[in-house]
Amino acid sequence: MTNRPISDTAAHLLIVDDDARIRTLLQRFLQARGFWVTSARDAAHARRLLAGLDFDLVVLDVMMPGEDGLSLTRALRESRELPILLLTARGETDERIAGLEAGADDYLAKPFDPKELLLRINAILRRVPQETVLPKLLHLGPVRYDLERGELWRGAEPVRLTVTEAALLRIFATRPGEPLTRAELMEDLGANRGGGGEPMQERAVDVQITRLRRKLEDDPRQPRYLQTVRGEGYMLVPD
Repeated sequence: MTNRPISDTAAHLLIVDDDARIRTLLQRFLQARGFWVTSARDAAHARRLLAGLDFDLVVLDVMMPGEDGLSLTRALRESRELPILLLTARGETDERIAGLEAGADDYLAKPFDPKELLLRINAILRRVPQETVLPKLLHLGPVRYDLERGELWRGAEPVRLTVTEAALLRIFATRPGEPLTRAELMEDLGANRGGGGEPMQERAVDVQITRLRRKLEDDPRQPRYLQTVRGEGYMLVPD
């Protein structure tokens, strides 16, 4: 079987098991399915790895010499929301309940089919909210917006924004492709202004949208990037 290429965005798994054969088998199997995989021989080794590396999920054996998997699970739950899948040679109901009460996301009894482990890992990862990584630059035709600096540029020339226009554009840029109602925009603009002054009215939002379009669009009367969504509000649609 040909290994699937591992991308930079692939999930990083930590396998913790005192059985070297199982560690090797799972590491090879999961790497062939496109995961980054690191393994640890016991809880102490796992703790050292967790202190220096970021993982998306831990596959953790319950029965290990020294600190067992349940104890490590409880300790991890005190400080982080890292998903944990427990492995054990004992599949009794009381053992499963103990694992889940300790904070595990799922529980798989040995011996198991690696394909079932893969299904459970993928199911857990689908349930974990993914952090949205926003681009640093948004491109709007010949115009680009630097999200970190809050600067708008047309070619090599900076485009001057008023305080309200800058706040409005930042709100749209942090939620690209999402329709925002006038009420949401008024609330967010109020928060950006620190809650000071009179609350912005819906008509004032429309006026600011019109002004911002003049700086973003080639034809403000037929906006391509700052669109009106009928019945919902406004939406920024970058390239």
